Amino acid sequence: MGLPALEFSDCCLDSPHFRETLKSHEAELDKTNKFIKELIKDGKSLISALKNLSSAKRKFADSLNEFKFQCIGDAETDDEMCIARSLQEFATVLRNLEDERSRMIENASDVLITPLEKFRKEQIGAAREAKKKYDKETEKYCGILEKHLNLSSKKKESQLQEADSQVDLVRQHFYEVSLEYVFKVQEVQERKMFEFVEPLLAFLQGLFTFYHHGYELAKDFGDFKTQLTISIQNTRNRFEGTRSEVESLMKKMKENPLEHKTISPYTMEGYLYVQEKRHFGTSWVKHYCTYQRDSKQITMVPFDQKSGGKGGEDESVTLKSCTRRKTDSIEKRFCFDVEAVDRPGVITMQALSEEDRRLWMEAMDGREPVYNSNKDSQSEGTAQLDSIGFSIIRKCIHAVETRGINEQGLYRIVGVNSRVQKLLSVLMDPKAASETETDICAEWEIKTVTSALKTYLRMLPGPLMMYQFQRSFIKAAKLENQETRVSEIHSLVHRLPEKNRQMLQLLMNHLANVANNHKQNLMTVANLGVVFGPTLLRPQEETVAAIMDIKFQNIVIEILIENHEKIFNTVPDVPLTNAQLHLSRKKSSDSKPPSCSERPLTLFHAVPSTEKQEQRNSIINSSLESVSSSANSILNSSSSLQPNMNSSDSNLDVVKPTRPNSLTPFRKAKALYACKAEHDSELSFTAGTVFDNVHPSQEPGWLEGTLNGKTGLIPENYVEFL
Repeated sequence: MGLPALEFSDCCLDSPHFRETLKSHEAELDKTNKFIKELIKDGKSLISALKNLSSAKRKFADSLNEFKFQCIGDAETDDEMCIARSLQEFATVLRNLEDERSRMIENASDVLITPLEKFRKEQIGAAREAKKKYDKETEKYCGILEKHLNLSSKKKESQLQEADSQVDLVRQHFYEVSLEYVFKVQEVQERKMFEFVEPLLAFLQGLFTFYHHGYELAKDFGDFKTQLTISIQNTRNRFEGTRSEVESLMKKMKENPLEHKTISPYTMEGYLYVQEKRHFGTSWVKHYCTYQRDSKQITMVPFDQKSGGKGGEDESVTLKSCTRRKTDSIEKRFCFDVEAVDRPGVITMQALSEEDRRLWMEAMDGREPVYNSNKDSQSEGTAQLDSIGFSIIRKCIHAVETRGINEQGLYRIVGVNSRVQKLLSVLMDPKAASETETDICAEWEIKTVTSALKTYLRMLPGPLMMYQFQRSFIKAAKLENQETRVSEIHSLVHRLPEKNRQMLQLLMNHLANVANNHKQNLMTVANLGVVFGPTLLRPQEETVAAIMDIKFQNIVIEILIENHEKIFNTVPDVPLTNAQLHLSRKKSSDSKPPSCSERPLTLFHAVPSTEKQEQRNSIINSSLESVSSSANSILNSSSSLQPNMNSSDSNLDVVKPTRPNSLTPFRKAKALYACKAEHDSELSFTAGTVFDNVHPSQEPGWLEGTLNGKTGLIPENYVEFL
C-alpha cells in the first residue's frame, strides 16, 4: 500500500487524519533525502577510489537494493512498477561488474552527482523551507485563534469586529500556506520517480562504456533499459499532465474553497472547544469533533494542532438535544450546549465563529446536512448520443481519415477555440445533421475537426464510459495480469448501454487507424490514451486522488485501442453477472414465439452448428431496435426486428425483451437465474425467487421490485413476469 493522497480540501479542516497523512509524506521525504545524500557520498568514493572500487561498488549496490519506492495511491502502473524495480536491477548489474575491475569512471560526476545534488537542494530543500513556513504559520494561527476566542463578549462591538477580521486574515493566510506546502510535497514525491532514477541510468550507461565485461553485460541489460527509459518518459509525461491538473485544482481551492469541499461521511466535522470541569475550576480543551445525523453520534477527539498529538482518549456520545448558549450566560462567544443520552449533565462547546456555530446548530437540530453537489465540469449543452451525435462523430472521423490521418500531433494539437465552437454549431444544426453528405469542408483545419470531436464528447451529460463504471474500469486497469485486465475491461464494455458502446466502438476503430499510422503522425497508442483517457473516463468528483488515477484511465483507453476487435466483436469470456444485461438463449426451431408476458430474455433462433461461431460474432455486432409494445406486432410481424448495419444474416431472428411502459401496473416477476448484487441499490436473489411490485426503473436495462420488504434494482433480462 502506497502513501495516501493529500487532498487540498483537507487543508481547510486540518484534521488529525490530515496531519498524520502529512507526517507520512514528510517522513518519506526525509527518508529520500537521507538516501540521496548517502548515495552521493558513495558515488564520490566510487569515482575517487580505484583501489577500493570493489567494496565501494558493493556498498552502492546494497544501498540501491534496500531502497523501496512509495508511490501515491493504492496501485502502481506498469511503468511505476518498472521504475520501482529498477533499483534492484541496477544493484544486480553492479554486483556482476564487481568481478571485473577497470579504470576510473570518467564524467560520472556530471551524470550522477550533480543531478542528485540539484534535486536534493532544489526540490527537497524547497519542501523543507515550505515545512518551516507551514509550521510557523500553524503556530501563529493557533495562537491568534486562542487569543481571539478568549476575548470577552462584553467588549465593544467595534473591538470584536476588528478581532474577527484579524483572525479571518490569519486563517486565510494559514490556509494558503497549507495548500502551497501540500502542493510542494506532492510535487517532490512525484518528481523523484524520474529525476532520481534517470541520473542513475545515465551513470550505469557510462560504466558500460569503460568495461569490456560491462559491454557484454549491457547486451543483456538492453531490453530492461529500453523498457525503463520508456517508463520514465511515460511517468514524466503523466507527471506533467497530473501536475497541471493538481495546480489547477489548487487554484480553484484558493479562489473558492467551499465550492470544492470534499463530500464527508459526517454531517458536520471540525474543531470545537469543550468546557471541562477540573478541581481548580473549568478549562476549555480543543477537540476535533464529528457528528453523524443518522446515528446521532458525536465523537470528540482531543487534539492540539501545534504539537500534532492527541491530548487524551476519544469519546463518543449520542445526541439528545442541542441548545444555543445565550451571550449573557457565559463569557465565551459562539457557545452552545449539548445534552447526551448516555452521559449526564450538559456539554458546553465553543465554535470557532458565529458561522461555524450556525452550521453545527443546523446539523444537530435535525435540518438536512449541507453537502456540495458534484458538478460536472463540462457545460450541459445539447450534446446527446442520438442520430445527430453519431452523425457529428462520423463526419469528424471521415474528415480525419481522408484528409489528416498522417498529420503530426493528431488529436494532441488543439484548434482555436472560436473556430471549434463555430464548427460545432454548424454540425449540431439539425438541418446540417439531416444531410446525407458526410464530408466536412476543407476550409476547416484538421486540428479544428479533432478538437470539435473531443469537445462534443466532453459536452455529453456524462462521460461516454459513464460515471457508474469509472471506478470499475480503473480497478480493472490496476490488475497485475495483462490478460485479466483485457478480460475485465471486455466484460465492462458490454455492460455499457447500447448507444454508449456503439459510439465507443466507432471511436476505438478510428483511434486504432490513427495508431497504425503513428510513424507519420507520431500518435502512438500510449499518446492517444493520454489524450482520450480524461475525456472518456472523467471522474464525477475532482480530487487529487482522482487526478492520480488519470494514468490508469489512459491504460484503459490503450487496452481498448489495442484489443478493439476482440472487445467489441466477441462475447466476454467471463461468467455472466447481474450487470451483463445482454443475455442470449438459443431457441429451437419448433418452439412457439413467446407471448407478451413471457419474453424476459433476448432470444435467438437456432442456426446450423457449422455457423455457430460466425453467428456468435454477428450477434454481438447487432444493434437491436426496440420492438413494438403491442404483443400482436411482436408475434405477427418480423419487420420490428432491425439488424445492425454490420450484420447481414437473414437466418438470425432476434427478439428483444420489452419493458412495461409507464401505464403498466406493478406486477409480480420470477427470477430465471441467480444474481449477486454488486451495489447497494441492487437486489441479490436465487433462481425461482418471486418479486413484488415490479415496474420500470429510470436505469436503462433495469427493473425495480421488492423482495422481503426491501426495494432495489433487478436486471431486466433475469426475470419473467407472472
